[in-house]
Amino acid sequence: MAPYVRRTIDTDLDELFPSLAAVLLDGPKGVGKTATALQRATTIRRLDQPEQASLAEADPDVILEGDPPVLLDEWQRVPDVWDAVKRAVDAHGTGGHFLLTGSPPAKGTVTHSGAGRIVSLRMRPMTLPERGVSSPTVSLATLLDGEEPPVQGQCDLDLGGYTDLILASGLPGMLGLPARALRTQLDGYLDRIVDRDLEEAGLNVRRPETVRGWMRAYAAATSTTATWETIRDAATSGSGDKPAKTTTIPYIETLAALRVLDEVPAWQPGHNHLSRLTKGAKHHLADPALAARLLGVGRAQLLAGEAGEVTIPRDGTFLGALFESLATLTVRVFAQAADAKVFHLRTHEGRHEVDLIVEGDNGKVFAFEVKLSAAIDDHDTRHLRWLANEIGDQLVGAAVLTTGKQAYRRPSDGVAVIPLGLLGP
Repeated sequence: MAPYVRRTIDTDLDELFPSLAAVLLDGPKGVGKTATALQRATTIRRLDQPEQASLAEADPDVILEGDPPVLLDEWQRVPDVWDAVKRAVDAHGTGGHFLLTGSPPAKGTVTHSGAGRIVSLRMRPMTLPERGVSSPTVSLATLLDGEEPPVQGQCDLDLGGYTDLILASGLPGMLGLPARALRTQLDGYLDRIVDRDLEEAGLNVRRPETVRGWMRAYAAATSTTATWETIRDAATSGSGDKPAKTTTIPYIETLAALRVLDEVPAWQPGHNHLSRLTKGAKHHLADPALAARLLGVGRAQLLAGEAGEVTIPRDGTFLGALFESLATLTVRVFAQAADAKVFHLRTHEGRHEVDLIVEGDNGKVFAFEVKLSAAIDDHDTRHLRWLANEIGDQLVGAAVLTTGKQAYRRPSDGVAVIPLGLLGP
């Protein structure tokens, strides 16, 4: 087996788990939840093994016994384990006791919410530093603190390099695979979602091709706020029979529960002068490589500006949308480590939009634009300057994430220009 690669979330676990009795690692399949949990587990219970599942079904409290931390892998196979953990936390409440990994239980399964007992930490595919392809020189946490640190560093990645990394996937099991093997793995991953995971989550899939069509349409909508109707029309192009929301919403809800969809919510700050903001989420799949594979686009097509089998209106190229999706994944991982949340901003008429709003627990905001470009000018920072005028001191800083080589701060407006590969936690 390949040696374990330390993840950003390991720092969160180092700090939080000793004080928390039970932690659920939550994320899409293949993201590395079990591998991360195994680094700190003493007792391991694999509930996808029939013998241990049978024991847990007979007496879920027994499966919790053992020297802590106790890892309950694939806990959803025996949902009663969840309530057993809740009871154990109520009874003892000592930190560092239980780690849970797995998928959401089947729809209709009744479990306690876990609030106050089981804390969920989100895992996402690997960022560029986690993949070992870049060495960050700019800390998101420091930027969010408003310290205005020097922005500097040189990045070796170029447009072609970022394109390769988008297609390569950040799912740990796919790192380093040759091109054909990677495509086969991605296809198998997507097939499993439709053919097995949705059913296991309690959704009766009568027409798998309809689900695949919806997934392709969502992939085409990457980094947009396209409406349900727009995505529906893209999913059913050429068909006069358009499905109703009651037919398709369960697909969306279940894919979101499986963390295959990873939408960025709209920022709603409550400022009266920012009241005309859209509420629609920005669409992303868990990994931009999945979006590219769903639409059948490879390196040559992306660099040529092609969008694949299904198209949805957008500003810019599909490669730009995938680069924004990679940047969004990156910012979300690092923002979580800084106790911050990530949103997007767009006014109703579309006159102003900011790709990523990172809001700290103190209400302060750092804003990012994402540009598939190495050179940045005043036009590229106009929305960031607008936001600064609108919210004043609440905005502690702003930056443009680029495909360029050099990190620096613009003297004209103070906006940082940061190659994506140089951003770190």
